[in-house]
Formats: sequence, C-alpha cells, structure tokens
Amino acid sequence: MTKPAKRTRTIELSQIRKMFEITNPNAINLGIGEPDFNVPENIKKAMIQSINDNDTHYTPNKGYIELREEIVKKFKKDNGIKTDPENIIVTVGASEALYMCAQAFIEKGDEVILPNPSFLSYEACINLADGKITPVNCKMENEFKLKASDVEEKINKNTKAIILNSPSNPTGAVMEKEDIKSIADLSMDNDFLIISDEIYEKIIYDKKHYSPAKWSDNVITLNGFSKTYAMTGLRIGYLNANEELCEELLKIHQYNIACATTTSQRGALEALRGPQDEVEKMIAEFKKRRNLIVKRLNEMGYETVNAEGAFYVFPKIEDENFVQNAAKAGVITVPGAAFGSNGKGHVRMSYANSYENIKKAMNILEEIIPNGRN
Repeated sequence: MTKPAKRTRTIELSQIRKMFEITNPNAINLGIGEPDFNVPENIKKAMIQSINDNDTHYTPNKGYIELREEIVKKFKKDNGIKTDPENIIVTVGASEALYMCAQAFIEKGDEVILPNPSFLSYEACINLADGKITPVNCKMENEFKLKASDVEEKINKNTKAIILNSPSNPTGAVMEKEDIKSIADLSMDNDFLIISDEIYEKIIYDKKHYSPAKWSDNVITLNGFSKTYAMTGLRIGYLNANEELCEELLKIHQYNIACATTTSQRGALEALRGPQDEVEKMIAEFKKRRNLIVKRLNEMGYETVNAEGAFYVFPKIEDENFVQNAAKAGVITVPGAAFGSNGKGHVRMSYANSYENIKKAMNILEEIIPNGRN
C-alpha cells in the first residue's frame, strides 16, 4: 500500500462521525451537533426558485456580490464590524473557512494557541498545516471559559495565531466581553492572528455575543448558516478579514473550491434578508431543552455547567465505560477526551434533539447509573 503523506498519519477520523456508525437505528442521538429543525420555508423557496431560474453556473470566487453586501450589513448591525464586500469570502461551510486559515497562514514551527477542550477539527487543521498546538486549559470551575490572563501566559515569539470559539463546542461556554477585548488587544501588541469561529453566535441565552474584530485588525471572523438556519447539509459559510489577509485566503479557496454552490448562496441571501421568526423560535426551544438536560444530569449526580450558548453540555462523568454503556442502552454521546486532554472525565451531549427524546434519553441514562451513585 502507498504510504500516506506525513501530515495525514497523525490525523484520526472524527470521534463524532464514528458515532454515526452505531448500528442501533432506534438510539437517541445526543452526539451530533446538528439542529433537528427544518430549513425555514422562505429559504427553501428561494433555493427552489434559484434552480427553476437555472441559476446553476459558477459564481465569482468570493461569492455573489449581493450576498457579500448583505453579510457586510450583518457584520455592521450585529457585530460592530466595519468591512467591505471585497473582504468577504463565501465558503463551503465554516469548516472550509477554518481549513483555509490553517493552510494560508500556519506552517512548521508556528504555534497556535488553542482552548482545551475545543472542537476537534481545530487540532486536525493545525496538524495538517504542520503547526504546533499550545493548549490553554479552560477549567470547569470557570464554566470552561477561556481567560485572557491564561492566554497571555502562553504567548511567545513563535505564536502565530489563536482560535476562539464563543459560544463553544463542546462546552457551550460564552466568553466574557473583557476577555475577548483583552485577547484582541494582545493580538495587536504581539502581532498574531485571531481565528474567531462564531458559528454559534445566535444560539446564546441571557448573554451577549462579542466579536474580537471589533477591537483588532488581526482577526479572521468565521461564520455560517448551518446552525442558525438549520442549513447544515447545504454547506454554506463565510469569512471576513482585512484586504491583505483576504488575498492569501482567496488563493486556498480558489484552487480548492472555486466557489460555493449557487443554490446555497441564494438560500443564504434569503436567510439574511428574510424574517428571523424561525430563528427566535429555535433558540427559545434550545433554551428549554438546555434547562431540562442540565437539571436532569445534575439530579443524577453528574456535575453539569449551565451552558450559556450553542447546544451542548459537558457534564463531568468519570466512568470510562459511560459512552459505550449509554450507546448499548440506546443513547449516543461523545467522549470528552475527543476534544482535548482537558475533556477527559467529561462527556459531550448535544441537545439538538427533541424535548421528548431528551427526556427519554435522561430516563435511560438514569437507569444505567452505577449502583451507589447519588
């Protein structure tokens, strides 16, 4: 067999995707980070109209200008970021945007500061680019929030970038404004990049989202439509960066993808221009589910932080057999160690499933709790 490239040898397939292979078709899936809602009707109609209009040809590499103009308006209104359509690239999901960042700016010897735990794709993309990970522990006693003071301790002459993700996958943590602003200031003082993954920006409860690009020019902001508009399979996202950064990112996008799909871009345009009622309903439902799953897990004795955003909880569960036993009983979860060494002794559970299914799942988990647990 032909040997794989060195850069792929240390990369493992996603632990999350492995959970798709569970054979029990009746299992309740608390493993996948995908809203169980349908794409809003107005967005569907826009995409159907796009097909009927034979809008199926290449778009500009950066995406339709009208979509990029709408994204500029969104950044100004929601994030206080002033930008230009030429500094926007429409991508095949936020995942492509992340990969573009790693390939365009990270090379051997570069250190990337990474919250621990964090989304497993971050580590893989850094490794594929030959970068070195500098982890910063996000402690449960601090609700898994990344602190600027902890980041500052890790900065050195080799620091090339930091990846921020607030609200966080896998913990649901929402960073405080002062920490985001302080890290933005550090990026300017020490000349490193902030790759800010804001895909869960709208799924936030009783808090406000802040973007580091409001305070720093050294920021690449990643976002998309998968989570907010339940458009996961349509693979449509975007990034914003200054002109110099954007030119380098475009090189990766141009030779890898060329352009995002026309149909998805038309849907994304309608998502931004159209009513937001369905988004508000979805977030209200997620909050209701969050309250249920946190309450039940804590009642079982599994210490669980009241996550402030996204649709994940990260309970402390030190039983090494929990994930396997839960799967056998009919509940799919993901081991916390998949998200970094600081995730060991935790399990990620997604509440992007119906309220009734979450209730059933908690009843099942309650039955398999080891004897003697309070």
